[in-house]
Amino acid sequence: MALYQIEDFDTNYHENSQNNNIKNIEVYSDINDEKVGSIKTILVDDTGRIRYLVVDTGFWVFGKQVLLPIGRSRVDYNAKRIYAKGLTKNQVENLPEFQDIEKVDSNYEQLVRKVYRTPIVDPIVEIPLETSTPLEASAPLDLPPAYAEPKEKPVIKPATKPATKPVTTPVYQSDAYSDTYIYEQEPSLYEVNEQNHQSLKLYEEQLIANKNRVKRGEVTVAKHVKTETARISVPVEKERVIVERTTPTDVGQVVSPDKADFREAEVARIEIYEEIAQIQKQPVVSEEVKIKKVVEQDTLETQETIRREELDIQTDEPIQQGSRLKRPRTNNKLH
Repeated sequence: MALYQIEDFDTNYHENSQNNNIKNIEVYSDINDEKVGSIKTILVDDTGRIRYLVVDTGFWVFGKQVLLPIGRSRVDYNAKRIYAKGLTKNQVENLPEFQDIEKVDSNYEQLVRKVYRTPIVDPIVEIPLETSTPLEASAPLDLPPAYAEPKEKPVIKPATKPATKPVTTPVYQSDAYSDTYIYEQEPSLYEVNEQNHQSLKLYEEQLIANKNRVKRGEVTVAKHVKTETARISVPVEKERVIVERTTPTDVGQVVSPDKADFREAEVARIEIYEEIAQIQKQPVVSEEVKIKKVVEQDTLETQETIRREELDIQTDEPIQQGSRLKRPRTNNKLH
């Protein structure tokens, strides 16, 4: 599995002030509380899980950087230290030097694991005996004549014994197939636990927008009949009789009796016609109304008061103040 430096894997690493504080934090061996060096960077796998701490061992081996598996570390937040569990100077000298992340391959990690698979031995604690009585105080009263009291009073030296027995190395799968190595099979090297790597979970409230469909109104479209007076012009024709009385040209001329035809009650009849308007009504289409509805997109802005937990760090030494801690990419990152 490929490894990455945390600043290359997480682009927001430098914005997290507490992660920056992990860098350059001092590393001590838990065997004799001796300073080893300081943290230079962190190596994570492609899932974001911390696998190694890169330690600059300038106090033990000048100019050498080595890998410390995360499971072999213990964070002391009060002292602002990282303790390397069971780390000895001899191990540091036997570890391969870390120079370039590109050179950290399966064979390189196998060499690192081989060194750290040495059983962890607890520190030797000297436990004095309950009494250190001078010899003459416990000698019998009836000493033989040949006995002579020594010039110096001998004192029994305190006996020492180991407090605990060495811890046996856990069973692990062979590295014969290093490319398929599983970190979880060696929790003593790669496990991140609450006891050694304390973490705090910070909570905050977030606004979640939901939408409900509610009725805002109703539009009714209907029609009704409206009565009004319409006017129309119709041209019509009508006849009339004009009677003209004129003086003939032969007025006063004598007419023979046979041409003079006197008739009683002679009448001339002329029929007179005229046009009248006949109005009829017929329905026609004057307009068409189409009814439909459309959905308009809009953005509503609202505000609400939310709560957020922030971390308060109390220490006797001034620490770097930074922005609010961001959530880690995975659960096993150091906080």
